[in-house]
Amino acid sequence: MDGLRVVPANEASWDDLQVILTGVAGRCQCQRQRLGDRDWWYMPESERGAILRAETHCDDPRSAETIGIVAYHGDEPVAWCAVDRRGVYGRVRGSPVPWQGREEDPDDDTVWAIPCMIVRKGYRRQGLTYPLVAAAAEHARSRGATAVEGYPLLTGGGNVTWDELNVGPLGPFLAAGFREVSHPTKRRLVMRLDF
Repeated sequence: MDGLRVVPANEASWDDLQVILTGVAGRCQCQRQRLGDRDWWYMPESERGAILRAETHCDDPRSAETIGIVAYHGDEPVAWCAVDRRGVYGRVRGSPVPWQGREEDPDDDTVWAIPCMIVRKGYRRQGLTYPLVAAAAEHARSRGATAVEGYPLLTGGGNVTWDELNVGPLGPFLAAGFREVSHPTKRRLVMRLDF
């Protein structure tokens, strides 16, 4: 998409991020991957939002810390992608699925993860996840990551609800140079890009 601009979340406004995070994403506030199912389930949405706001440092471009990126088409906020140290994502760290056949420290802070991405309704099916994954990988690399992982869903060419596809499809990870590390379930891959 022409005119796409991707910025660290601290350079975006909180209001812009909330325009993207609607529906299920609005209820989640990008906390399910971080907190894990049990803690996430019982936490009120307002608390989830407060945590995300503190993590992103939206509206604070001077902050060196931010956990994601926001994409704009012109001045319109169109997409969000979480990217941070892999160990902070409790659902990734605590699930046996991404670790099958792997012997490494899940808490290695030099390995980052892209656990979810949201494209705003009205902008989907336009290929935005391709530049989003590439920008997320660059965001991780520029902040000292030695590698970044993603956990895309294999769609088999069929339609998948967007809420299920928040991990992203395989194509954008392949296009950004990620390689398959494991295939732990029928529909889920672990992809990795080493820097």
